[in-house]
Amino acid sequence: MSNIRYISNLTRDTYALILAGGRGSRLYELTDWRAKPALYFGGKYRIIDFPLSNCINSGIRRVGVVTQYKSHSLIRHVTRGWGHFKKELGESVEILPASQQTSGNWYQGTADAVFQNIDIIRQEIPKYVMILSGDHIYRMDYAGLLAAHAESGAEMTVCCLETPIDEAAGAFGVMEVDSEHRVIGFEEKPAEPKPIPSDPTMCLASMGNYVFNTKFLFEQLKKDANNEKSDRDFGKDIIPAIIENHKVFAFPFSSAVAGQPSYWRDVGTLDSFFQANMELLLPTPPLNLYDAKWPIWTYQEQLPPAKFVFDDDDRRGMAVDSIVSGGCIISGAKVKRCVLFDEVRVCSYSFVKDSVLLPDVVVLKNCKIQNAILDRGCIIPEGMVIGYNHDHDRAKGFRVSEKGVTLVTRKMLGLPVGYE
Repeated sequence: MSNIRYISNLTRDTYALILAGGRGSRLYELTDWRAKPALYFGGKYRIIDFPLSNCINSGIRRVGVVTQYKSHSLIRHVTRGWGHFKKELGESVEILPASQQTSGNWYQGTADAVFQNIDIIRQEIPKYVMILSGDHIYRMDYAGLLAAHAESGAEMTVCCLETPIDEAAGAFGVMEVDSEHRVIGFEEKPAEPKPIPSDPTMCLASMGNYVFNTKFLFEQLKKDANNEKSDRDFGKDIIPAIIENHKVFAFPFSSAVAGQPSYWRDVGTLDSFFQANMELLLPTPPLNLYDAKWPIWTYQEQLPPAKFVFDDDDRRGMAVDSIVSGGCIISGAKVKRCVLFDEVRVCSYSFVKDSVLLPDVVVLKNCKIQNAILDRGCIIPEGMVIGYNHDHDRAKGFRVSEKGVTLVTRKMLGLPVGYE
């Protein structure tokens, strides 16, 4: 059997389940009205688009998206952008909201979210079930992961990434492996992660992406559901319970996409969200959004082109070292090192630099803004200064992050809330 046919059979026999119900509490007001996977990224995308695109580009065409927390904007986006697949052709992207299928509870944890959808998964008759985190930015060819899983004889495979210990502490599951990459130890978000033998500053962190043999997964989920002491979580409960007596292997993310450097970002804080967006402005960014061989798909409205107007010495509409999306108008203002999402307006004599402006933001005249995140629909009053004095920012009711990024939302400006 050719390698292409072999991979094709693996992906066809796989059902992917994207866990997209997370709140993202460390993003504070950015997730007051949307789940973390629905958060905007990169000028035109939402976070959920990355695992979904990875599935489609990897040849996995049966996908379920598990939702729970404030899921309206997420469901609307997935329905609009990903609802064109044909079930009769063996492909689908389905929304799986918490519907209390097996009990009167909402999803109690990652394992419970899968357990409550066992009947739906069973109808697909997959040989493998791939469980994916829905709140990270990365590109990954899942075909390599599936091939490694099948060839190793594993019952479960865990994607892993070498991570600095100080970043992993209290944030990620950390594993130990033997010389054959079999998992021999696992701790969920330890305060003091165990380092890898070759580098005491690094540890092996779980990415929250797993492959299971379907029958084995169902057996473990049912066993966990009957354990009254369980937190119903893969990292806390399932993995530690099975590594001793079952074949659980680690798959290193370093071999993710052939010919491309590895890229993975957990944009779970204001600073990491800001930094990941700003990285895209580099001449050669670590994440290539312009690679036609691995496109990131999304839903986008039919918008007019971006426009830059006025060319007077003191009133020139311009943007440099920036991403400017459809429908934007830079009218006699200067924008420098910024990510502008759809339909942003920046008015005369304003200067915005080193900032991320989400869709429908309007910056009125004579504003000065730097090192800021402006949430969707913000209307910045004339003459407002943001990001130049953190004490003044806080006095206005804005949030300032640990690294000095100022977050502004509609509520902080006294505007109606609930704008997604």
